[in-house]
Amino acid sequence: MAFLLKRSKFTVNCAYQSFRCLSTPAFQTFVAENEPMYDYAPGSPEKQQLDEAVKRHSGQVADVPIVIGDEEIRTGTARYQVEPFDHQKKIAKYYYASPEQVKKAIDVSLAAREAWERTPLEKRSEVFLRAADLMSTKYRYDLLATTMLGQAKNVWQAEIDSAAELIDFLRFNIMYARDVTKFQPVSPSSSINNRSVYRGNEGFWAAVTPFNFTAIGGHLPAAPALMGNVSLWKPSDTAILSNYTVYKIYREAGLPAGVINFLPAEGPVFGDTVTSSPHLAGINFTGSVRTFKHLWKQVAQNMDVYRTYPRLIGECGGKNMHFIHSSANLESVINGTVRAAFEFNGQKCSACSRMYIAESMWPKVKDGMLQIHKEIKMGSPLEKESFVTAVIDDKAFARIKGYLDHAKSSPNLKVIAGGNYDDSKGYFVEPTIVESSDPQDKIMTEEIFGPVVTVYVYPDEKAEEVAKLANNTSPFALTCAIYAEDEKAKNKLCDIFRDTAGNFYINTKSTGSVVGQQPFGGGRLSGTNDKAGGPYYMLKFTSVQSVSEAKVPLKDWRYPSMN
Repeated sequence: MAFLLKRSKFTVNCAYQSFRCLSTPAFQTFVAENEPMYDYAPGSPEKQQLDEAVKRHSGQVADVPIVIGDEEIRTGTARYQVEPFDHQKKIAKYYYASPEQVKKAIDVSLAAREAWERTPLEKRSEVFLRAADLMSTKYRYDLLATTMLGQAKNVWQAEIDSAAELIDFLRFNIMYARDVTKFQPVSPSSSINNRSVYRGNEGFWAAVTPFNFTAIGGHLPAAPALMGNVSLWKPSDTAILSNYTVYKIYREAGLPAGVINFLPAEGPVFGDTVTSSPHLAGINFTGSVRTFKHLWKQVAQNMDVYRTYPRLIGECGGKNMHFIHSSANLESVINGTVRAAFEFNGQKCSACSRMYIAESMWPKVKDGMLQIHKEIKMGSPLEKESFVTAVIDDKAFARIKGYLDHAKSSPNLKVIAGGNYDDSKGYFVEPTIVESSDPQDKIMTEEIFGPVVTVYVYPDEKAEEVAKLANNTSPFALTCAIYAEDEKAKNKLCDIFRDTAGNFYINTKSTGSVVGQQPFGGGRLSGTNDKAGGPYYMLKFTSVQSVSEAKVPLKDWRYPSMN
């Protein structure tokens, strides 16, 4: 895998293979489209290339450095990323940045900021469009392979994440950045020229990224960079290999040294250092509520230190629901709930982990889900039949195991499918369906982040009452899906759940948002709802300067009323 890493000057070769350059006319007319996806059928060219990439990456332990500017740093104790489905198998060696190295990265970023921020948007866009093209073609299978091996995604989940969604983020961000910066104020006469200048934020952005989406890993530092900012990227320990692959693609695409620095680090070390810097411009975060609250408190405590007010963007997961009315389509409910609860092992922020269902619907829905459950294969993500694989690490395994043990011991809960777990080779947790007689049991209110869905069955005539209860059951408000064919019931549920979710689905599952189609984010403890994948997200990374230029000299100091 021949990546060009050391690229300190802003240069983009327009003739490079088939990759596009955005001349001014092309930039103004550029229209983003969602990346087509391959199905990886046996014998297909894409399946063959993917198999070769998996073999190549699984046959080595990648050495992943800290990267500050053009400097690769390998210091301190080496750490290892392992395959979650075979945790004795190491796939990447990496190192933690020290506080001094994080501070050095801040200095290097700030030194790179002026030239990058003053680079025209269309030229910055050219870098990320080229990166998207590289991801779509030359490195597509490396992205999939490192995501499958490191994060235990099956091929379809890896395709929609590390290829399609990441590419979509980059391309749609370019279109959105252009469009949201088109606004210019009124100049009422030829004697004055008013204009808006869309600047990057003063200082640096800290991007703290999660394990569960390679796309989010690549997006959180790149979105600020597109708007003229510099970023420090702290990847998740359990997504090191795929995230480093993305970083190298950015550099090969022409991203100047120091614009994004790659900093694997212990969470508190990174957090303490960036929040104590007077130059912190913002934090772009996806992760746990606990960590985001801690960072927010640190920013508040250090407010007197900063040159400017840091901006905080957070996406923190959810306790997402499917609410099933008695008029729902049975087939949609069954297939949608299985998908939403169990794909990627319930480790999507949007995964369905609770379901409220009308009593008249439950027998057939239950039978349908149990039948599918018998057909679901759990195993290695490298096996094409695997729908469920391993959860990410020992901490996740222990957390989910705790909820399953609770389900088995509580008189209010009944495990009707799954419930088993085994970490002898990989961190495997069976997809599990639980029935609850108590809608307030902790398994109905707390985020599990695993392949567990709990069902509460309600009398048909109490749909509105139970919907109101469900609205107030969880502190989260990320995704919610309702299934109802009756228009009156549908409208009533939409009203009840108006504040329940940032992403709301009607007669379709709670997962699967697509960039440009369903901008993503939630409220309450789910986050700041800034809607990544939509246009207004990009304005978080701009500091608008209003400029007024007089074209005619002022010839009198007196007011007209004084004459």
